[in-house]
Amino acid sequence: MSGAESVPYAGLGGWTPEALVASGVVRAVLSAPHPVLSRAAGEVDPTADETVQLAADLVATMRVSPGCVGLAAPQVGVGARVFAVDVTGHPKAVTVHGTFVLCNARVVEATRWKPGREGCMSVPDLTGDVKRASRLVVEGDLPGTGEPVRLVTDGFEARALQHEIDHCSGLLFLDRVAGAHAVYQRKVYL
Repeated sequence: MSGAESVPYAGLGGWTPEALVASGVVRAVLSAPHPVLSRAAGEVDPTADETVQLAADLVATMRVSPGCVGLAAPQVGVGARVFAVDVTGHPKAVTVHGTFVLCNARVVEATRWKPGREGCMSVPDLTGDVKRASRLVVEGDLPGTGEPVRLVTDGFEARALQHEIDHCSGLLFLDRVAGAHAVYQRKVYL
């Protein structure tokens, strides 16, 4: 999807993980400093069988991981621009689109920057303060159908999306902290 194309509708258009028609397999989550976590991932064909299976695997892995609100393909060792997000039930979430997977996602608008604490399954012992946009517009493609979508969100869900898009760009939240003084030992283990 090029930046010049217009997206035909906003939101997910009723898409759910069940649309993948693939049984997800739980995959091992890699920890830093694994090299795949620091490499930019490649774009994918959202209709390809391997992309659909990867999407289902990301959802399955996220669902069995307590406290997980997002998981990107590089975290399971695949250099692909695919990630899953679900902030449903999180106490900081206001806008919630449920469980969804995006391919080839990119930020098209980011405003209202605010600092906030982040953690990551690939950096299990640390958290850090990261400044992120609290209002976000993201465009991407749905796995399986390849339908282009434009998602408008805010707050915690916007933070989760930016965190996962960063993973697809080879960045960890540690690459975004203001300095060593903004990194902390995790106090709660999930």
